[in-house]
Amino acid sequence: MSRLRIYDDSRADAPLSAHTDPAEIARELAAVGVRFEQWEASRPVVPGASQDEVIAAYRSDIDRLMREEGYQSVDVISLRPDHPDRAALRQKFLSEHTHSEDEVRFFVAGAGQFTLHIDGKVYEVLCESGDLIGVPDRTRHWFDMSESPYFIAIRLFTNKEGWVAEFTGDDIAGRFPRMTPHPSTGTA
Repeated sequence: MSRLRIYDDSRADAPLSAHTDPAEIARELAAVGVRFEQWEASRPVVPGASQDEVIAAYRSDIDRLMREEGYQSVDVISLRPDHPDRAALRQKFLSEHTHSEDEVRFFVAGAGQFTLHIDGKVYEVLCESGDLIGVPDRTRHWFDMSESPYFIAIRLFTNKEGWVAEFTGDDIAGRFPRMTPHPSTGTA
C-alpha cells in the first residue's frame, strides 16, 4: 500500500501525519510541488516483459507527461534481490542529494521509498506498483530500495546525461527511517 509520512525535519521519531489514501497523498505532495499519480496498464504486463512491452502498456500516460513536462526520453529499469551489486546500488542514493532535472519514476512492480526534504519537513513516500512520483529539479531528497530491492520502474528524462546526483553534505538521511522489505511479500 502506498504511504506518505510527514515529519518535522528535526524529529525523526514521530511523524506529524500519515496517509495511505492515494488522493490524500497526491494532495499533500501537490502542496509542495511534487507530482503523485496512479496509473493502470492498458494491457497486461507479464513477468519478463521487454522494455518496449512495458512502455507500450503505459504509453498514453507516458505521452501525456512528455507533452505536459517536456520530457524527451523514457526507459525501464529493474532491480532484483539477487543482483550482485544491490548493496552498492542502494548506498549510492541513500544520502541527501538533488538533480538538475526532475526525477520521475513510475513503479510497474515492486516498491521504492523517496524521502523529500522541503521547507523544514521530511516527506517519506513509499511508492508501490501503480504509483508515479515526480520530484522537481533541485528538490533535496534521497531514495531507498531496502536491503532486498525489487522494482521495475519507468523513468522519464529531459536529458539522461543531466541526471546526476549532487550531494548536499547534510547527514539528515541517516536520521530518518530506511525502507524495510514489504511485509506481504518479504521483498521490497
